[in-house]
Amino acid sequence: MNRLNRILIALACVLLAVPGFSQTSVKPAFQLKDLRKLVRISSPHISPDGKQIAIIATRPDWENDKTKQEIDLVQVADGALRKLTFQRRGLSTLRWSPDGKQLAFLAKDPKTKKVQLFVMPMDGGDAIRITHSKTGVDIYAWSPDGKRFAYIAQDTIPNPKAIKHHEDAFRVTDNNYMTRAAVQPWHLWVVPADGGNARQLTRGHWSLGTDQGSLSAPAWTADGKSVVFCKYPDVWEGNSWHSVLASVDVKTGKIKTIVAAEGSTNPVFAPGGKTLAFIRPRNGDQNNGFAVYARENGKVSDATAALARNINNFVWLPNGKTMLLMAEKGTREVMWQQPLQGKAQLLNTGNILPGSRGVSVSKNGVIAFTGSTAAYPDELYVMNSVNRQPRRLTNFNAFLDSLSLAKNEGVNWKLNGFQEDGVLTYPVNFEKGKKYPLVLVIHGGPEGASTVRFSPLVQLLAAQGFLVFQPNYRGSINLGDAYQHAIYRNTGKGPGEDVMAGLKKVEEKGIVDKANIGVTGWSYGGYMTSWLIGNYPDVWKAAVSGAALNDWVMDYTIAYYQKGDLYFFGGSPWVKKYWKIWREQSPIAFAIKAKAPTLIMGDAGDPNVPIVNSYQMFHALRDNGVTTEFYVYPANTHFPHDIVRTTDIYRRWVDWMVKYLK
Repeated sequence: MNRLNRILIALACVLLAVPGFSQTSVKPAFQLKDLRKLVRISSPHISPDGKQIAIIATRPDWENDKTKQEIDLVQVADGALRKLTFQRRGLSTLRWSPDGKQLAFLAKDPKTKKVQLFVMPMDGGDAIRITHSKTGVDIYAWSPDGKRFAYIAQDTIPNPKAIKHHEDAFRVTDNNYMTRAAVQPWHLWVVPADGGNARQLTRGHWSLGTDQGSLSAPAWTADGKSVVFCKYPDVWEGNSWHSVLASVDVKTGKIKTIVAAEGSTNPVFAPGGKTLAFIRPRNGDQNNGFAVYARENGKVSDATAALARNINNFVWLPNGKTMLLMAEKGTREVMWQQPLQGKAQLLNTGNILPGSRGVSVSKNGVIAFTGSTAAYPDELYVMNSVNRQPRRLTNFNAFLDSLSLAKNEGVNWKLNGFQEDGVLTYPVNFEKGKKYPLVLVIHGGPEGASTVRFSPLVQLLAAQGFLVFQPNYRGSINLGDAYQHAIYRNTGKGPGEDVMAGLKKVEEKGIVDKANIGVTGWSYGGYMTSWLIGNYPDVWKAAVSGAALNDWVMDYTIAYYQKGDLYFFGGSPWVKKYWKIWREQSPIAFAIKAKAPTLIMGDAGDPNVPIVNSYQMFHALRDNGVTTEFYVYPANTHFPHDIVRTTDIYRRWVDWMVKYLK
């Protein structure tokens, strides 16, 4: 349910369709075994001249339950692809040198298993390891002249001998209950681009990263004399909302705060280095969406104020006066062209949904991005300019052409003055005039959104003959700040009403078997599932509740984002003024009313939504005679990252719906 962790936001799927279509293709439907074939494309970075794009391709390795990765070089002109690496692990963060002659990347060093920075000459030759960090490199940036790198790495343990001797008690402050040792801060280093001695630029108990991986890439000033970075008050994710932007003089090490507004992250200088853009919750209110602010001539302004909606990410265009924004708009994912002064213009990407993190722009304005359609997972696309249509360059998932894929459409309804929406997916072999069992798949976040993006889970359910409905609800990031903010002090009741109104709209189509409706979700989707089975017990024939937040009070007390929960309610659950609302909005308070057979799943070491939430719900349901099964995966994640466990979760999810709805 974490803001920063939108693991199941992508539970959306396939081509827009007209209601009542008939699909009788003899092609097989998407099956569990097809999960093993899906190739994930990430970190696209286009060369400065706009002629080549470097990407990372990741394939599941079912036999070893790992992944195989490679860096590929794709030619913009014709899509020709050349593999650049072999058997490297932990690949991430591709970056061209300013002159385009070298490509940098992060990868695990084979000997130490620590992630280090490597540079590959593009005229031939092996990659060279640049860093020898004892703790590994988390993120980096080339200097404008290409002669240095700034990178972020965690500090080493200051007293390893004492720790080994078990002098290892640590003080509890804002850490989560999974913490097993004192966590060291992350700091900034600089190293020559051809290797050599690295030098630490920042020190202190404050940090450039958090225990849950929040950090921003450093940003060099145009003259290369200073580096701007995101400064967190400490290492704890729960305090990450108090970040500011600071700069350090590379020569003297002098640090100064340049943006004191809390919540500021992701600093990026415009080409030419005069304007600094960054992301911050609009007006500093954590219940609003993220806005893009610009600092120009010492003055800071919200460049995206007119949009008044959440912006996931941004990149500068070459003129240094305009940005590309990535966000959700209704049930689609889109890009806007946003000048520093003026109105944003929506780009025409056709049926392609641009990924929010996979966008890169060359010096001559060629745009590379990863994008999904309803029928395809992410592939690599290119636009020769903001006014040109996207062109697909890769076809890693071509096997999907041989399958029958379910089709979908947007659904809209109105409630409490809000125009709301969701995605309805039809069974693969839908026949007009028949009624079908329906499965709700509710997105996490809550600051997420369901869109028409390809979704393996939704395809698996549709292949079994289910209608699948993915409702958005207040708190979702696709319908503007007012809608997102409406979850404030109304985390369960309001979103629950939104979901039920959407379900009613779908039922009006006359295609739903109302006696066989299931509700499912992971993370905040699990929270909503738990809320709905307790508050609308007679509606549901079955439920799947994954990694569900069931008790706000417990969640605040032991989860990693702790203080982040405060923004939903306005104050601590342990203070009399706020005591009641935290408990009233907890699904566990209504568990004794639930009737639907419920499958519960989660990870044993989940620091995001601690598994004790699920243990609570399991006992509450079982002790009241509700059919319940509970499966725990021995992983320290919010959702398993490996192909074997992911497949097992989807198998149990779908089988539970088949068992009780068909």
